[in-house]
Amino acid sequence: MGISNILEPIQIGSMTLRNRVLMGSMHVGFEKLEDGVERLAAFYAERARGEVGLIVTGGAAVCQEGGMGDQYCNVYMDEHIEPLRVITAAVHEAEGKIALQLFHAGRYTNQDATGVESVAPSALQAPINRHKPREMNATDIERTIQSFADGAVRAKKAGFDAVEIMGSEGYLINQFLSPVTNKREDEWGGDFTRRARFGVEVSKRVRAAVGPDFPVIFRMSGLDLVPDSTTMEETLQFAVLIEQAGVSALNVGIGWHESKVPTIAMMVPRGAYVWVAQQVKEAVKIPVIASNRINDLRQAEAIIQEGRSDMVSMARPLLADSQIVRKSREGLFDEVNTCIACNQACLDHIFDGKIASCMVNPVVGREKEWALIPAEVSKKVAVVGAGPAGLEAARVLAERGHQVVIFEKQNQVGGQLNYARQVPGKEEFNETLRYYRAQLDKLGVEVRLETAATADSLSDEGFEEVVVATGVIPRRPEIPGVDLPHVVSYDRVFEKQAKVGRRVAIVGAGGIACDLSHLLVQDQVVSPQSAQYLLEYRILDAKAVHHLQQSGRKVYMLRRGKHVGTGLGKTTRWAVLANLKRHGVEMVTQIDYKEITAEGVIIRNQEEEQLVQADTVIIAAGATSNDSLYHALQGSLPVHLIGGAKEAGELDAKRAIYEGAAVGRAI
Repeated sequence: MGISNILEPIQIGSMTLRNRVLMGSMHVGFEKLEDGVERLAAFYAERARGEVGLIVTGGAAVCQEGGMGDQYCNVYMDEHIEPLRVITAAVHEAEGKIALQLFHAGRYTNQDATGVESVAPSALQAPINRHKPREMNATDIERTIQSFADGAVRAKKAGFDAVEIMGSEGYLINQFLSPVTNKREDEWGGDFTRRARFGVEVSKRVRAAVGPDFPVIFRMSGLDLVPDSTTMEETLQFAVLIEQAGVSALNVGIGWHESKVPTIAMMVPRGAYVWVAQQVKEAVKIPVIASNRINDLRQAEAIIQEGRSDMVSMARPLLADSQIVRKSREGLFDEVNTCIACNQACLDHIFDGKIASCMVNPVVGREKEWALIPAEVSKKVAVVGAGPAGLEAARVLAERGHQVVIFEKQNQVGGQLNYARQVPGKEEFNETLRYYRAQLDKLGVEVRLETAATADSLSDEGFEEVVVATGVIPRRPEIPGVDLPHVVSYDRVFEKQAKVGRRVAIVGAGGIACDLSHLLVQDQVVSPQSAQYLLEYRILDAKAVHHLQQSGRKVYMLRRGKHVGTGLGKTTRWAVLANLKRHGVEMVTQIDYKEITAEGVIIRNQEEEQLVQADTVIIAAGATSNDSLYHALQGSLPVHLIGGAKEAGELDAKRAIYEGAAVGRAI
C-alpha cells in the first residue's frame, strides 16, 4: 500500500513540516538522571533521524506549583533556557523539528515533588492524588496565564520551532473548562463561556508573546470520559474559541488520567477515537491532529486520505520504533517494531516514578550506551529457546555480526507470546512476532523448530557460546486430587491440548489466570462480522447478539492471597479486572485449598468449607525456571542464562526482552 498522503508536507503557521506525523508528548523522566538533558537530546534526535514530522516534548512546567518537581523539564525561569538548547540543537542537527509543551498539572500536581502547594480552579481533590489543591485567586490566575506566555518566549529563545499548550488529559486548562472541576461563580467559572475563558486567555497571551508567525499548537480535550463533564457541543464551541484566539493547530487528546475508560491500552481498538478529531476538524479551519491508538502508517494514511484529520499523533509507536516513519516510507512495514500498547515500560514506569523505556524496544532511554557496535570477532552462537528473550538475543547478536542458530522445541517461535496473542484484546502481540520473524529472516538467523538442544549436541556442533532462554515449567501445587483427569495445566489450554468444560475453576489469579479467564469467557460463538450481519438485517437484537458473543462459561479464579492480577501493570490492571467482572468472572481470594474432587475444588474460606463446582480445573499457580540445560553446559562452554529460565517471572516479556537485548550486546 502506498502512503503518499501521510508523507505530504503540511504548514502549521509559518512552519513547514516534511510529513503529517507528529510525535506526541510523553513524560519520559530522563531529566532525573545526571546526564538527563543529553539523554533527552539523544532520544529526540534519534526520532528526528527517523523522519518524524514534528516532535512535541514532554510537558515543561510553566510555574513551580504546576510541574512535576525540579528533576523534570521546566521552563519557568531564564536559567532553564540553556539546558533546553542542548535538545533543540541535537534535533536540528538531525534535520528535525521540535515543539516544547507548556504544562501545568493543576490538581494533578504532586506537591511532594514540587515542594509547594498545588492549585486548581476549585479546591477539589483528584481521585488519583492524595493532596487537595488550593483554589486559585484572581492574582494566581493572572500570574499563571502570564507564566504560559513567558514559558513560550523562553521556548522560542531556546530554539524550539513551536510550542504546544497542554489543555487536555485533565490538567489545569482542562480543569477550568470542565464543570466537574470548576465550581467557581466568578468570571472564571459558571457558564460555558466563563469556564472556557482561562484556556482562551492563555492562548491569546501566548500568541501575543511569541508574535504572529511563531507556531502555537493547542492540545485540547476532545472527550473527557468523566461523568457530567464538558459536552461534545461545548468541546466544539471551545475549539472555535481557541482558533479565534490565534492558535495554529489543534491536537485532540482523549480522556483524563482519572477516567474509568481505557483510552490507550491494548484492549482499545486501533483508531477508536479518530471520530472525535473528525468532528473538531469539521468545526474549524486550522489543521487538526488525531491521536490515540494509531500505531501503523498505513492506518494513518487512511485517516488522512479520508479527510478525517490533517495530521496524526503517534507517541508510544515512536518509543517502540524510532524509525517507523522512515521504514514505512521505504515500504519496509514488516520491519517496523510496532507499539502494542502494553504500557508496561512506558506509562507504568512513569506512574511508579521510574524512567520510561519500552517493552519491545529497551534501547529507549539507553540510546547513548546501547548504540549497536559490530562484534570484534564473529562467533558461532546458539540461542536455545525462541520466546521473547531468545528472539531479542538472536536479533541483536546477528545484527552485530555473529552467526546465530536458534533451537526451539515447539513448532513455532514466540514462546509464551503465543499464549498472550490468543487473548481477546491482546491481538497486538501478533505484531511483535511478525517483527521478530522478519528480523530473523533479514539477518540470516537459522531457526530450527521442533529441535531440542542438549549439552552434547551443542558441543559437537562447534558452538563457541550459548544463550539459554528455555523459559519456564508450569508449577504443579501439592493439592490432593491435582492428578485427576479433569485437572489441566494452563499451557495445555493455550496450546489447545485440553477440552475445557462449561464450569471452570482456575487455581491461581495472577496475570496468566486473568488472560485465561478472558480467553474462556470470550470464546465467541459468532465472529464480529457475523454479529454485524445479524444486527444490520435485524435477525437478532443487540442483547441477543451480545449473548451469542459470550462463551456461556462460568469461571472462578481462586487465590490464597488477597490480590488478583498481581504482576499486571499499574495503568492497565484496573481495566483488566473490570472487564473480567463484567463478563461474570468470580474472584475468590484469601482461601486455602483442601482438595480437588470430581465435582470441583473444595476450599476453606474463613474456616468454612465450600465446593467451587467445576467441570475443568486449570492450574495457573506460577512456574519454575527451566534451567537444566544451563547447568549441564557449565564448564564446557561459555553460557548465558536469560528470561524465564533465569527467573520464573509471570509472563514477564519486559524483563525477557531487556535481558535478550543486554546479552546480545555483551557477547
